[in-house]
Amino acid sequence: MKYYSTNHTALEASLEKAVIKGLAEDRGLYMPSRLEKLSPTFFEQIEDLSFQEIAYNIANVFFGEDVAPETLKKIVYDTLSFDTPLKKIDRNIYALELFHGPTLAFKDVGARFMARLLQYEIHKERKTGDVNVLVATSGDTGSAVANGFLGVEGINVFVLYPKGKVSKIQECQFTTLGKNITALEIDGTFDDCQRLVKSAFMDVELNNHMRLTSANSINIARFLPQAFYYFHAYAQLKRIGILEPPVFSVPSGNFGNITAGIFGHRMGLPVKRFIAANNANDVFFKYLQTGKYEPKPSLQTLANAMDVGAPSNFARIIDIYKGSWDAIRTDVSGASYNDAAIRQTMQTCYAQVGYILDPHGACGYRALKEQLHDGETGIFLETAHPAKFKEKVDEILSTDIKIPERLQAFMSGKRQTIRLSADYEALKELLMRKS
Repeated sequence: MKYYSTNHTALEASLEKAVIKGLAEDRGLYMPSRLEKLSPTFFEQIEDLSFQEIAYNIANVFFGEDVAPETLKKIVYDTLSFDTPLKKIDRNIYALELFHGPTLAFKDVGARFMARLLQYEIHKERKTGDVNVLVATSGDTGSAVANGFLGVEGINVFVLYPKGKVSKIQECQFTTLGKNITALEIDGTFDDCQRLVKSAFMDVELNNHMRLTSANSINIARFLPQAFYYFHAYAQLKRIGILEPPVFSVPSGNFGNITAGIFGHRMGLPVKRFIAANNANDVFFKYLQTGKYEPKPSLQTLANAMDVGAPSNFARIIDIYKGSWDAIRTDVSGASYNDAAIRQTMQTCYAQVGYILDPHGACGYRALKEQLHDGETGIFLETAHPAKFKEKVDEILSTDIKIPERLQAFMSGKRQTIRLSADYEALKELLMRKS
């Protein structure tokens, strides 16, 4: 499989280059040169397959030409050592609970898969020197990537996160690990962190000095595995006798998750439509209304992992639909909720059905409640365990959420972080010294 850039000026890349480099030379995001449809037999029998079996079939479409079957199967099965159950919330609304991985967030699958695939590609490449992973996080990405790569030989991880803009538990999940994980606390926003990472990739001197890649959803190996979730959700619906294509409502920040879902739909997955649920950072929502994409500085909200003012994967969505605003709106609708609406949604859901939403899942749930039509079945993605936002959730719902043992273990660790300004030269100087 070859991979092309969304900017269409860089040469096509191999899987090895796309995974190790992360970003194309023209600053575009890599895309697979083709998306093959899965066989009708696969969908006829999908309810009889395990999550791992489903995921292997999907991974084989993306990576099967470049990775030996037994190796790819091992990567998939090692990645998916946990389930993502579908839970009925209301008469026709289901939550796809994606918080059963190591860091209790949906990004665990992509991070674990990428760590193993990157290690495979590095070994195959046979070059000397470590690969250095740069990742910007607004919350859950940092913890998922740090834990996915922890202790992986030949790979160093640098997590850039905005000072004071991630929850304490989220911060503990990547600042207490040590070993090959370095946490960088940036005096700025998530957009600043993302800008610093992209600037590092484009710095010729730095790239000649050290081998860099990214584990944000800009990396093809990080975001594509998130398609596994959508197929697994459909299989679970079929097991309980629901055969109609569902509506997926996806809490959306950098848009990697919903883009993976759209890829799945293009591969034949029955989906009626998607809803992109934003917090107050409503750049995509306004694009759907006006046809104009106007990035802006991100706003700090209750749903901090979605505090993105310039979503990277918008470039992939535009590419998939060949720039057609009408085509995008045919498949994807939008919604945007401020903090007051998020609070109200969490309180109402808890009072009416006893389900505890995290602030991100609340956006997905409310958008689905408001936009689901009679006779339709809807699935919203509950992307992180509410205990990761315990202070906020307890204050909003007057609860005392029990913190799972794996989160408590992170909180008992010693916080290790390096503070930096949002100036690129400060990051470059640190990386030049570290390598």
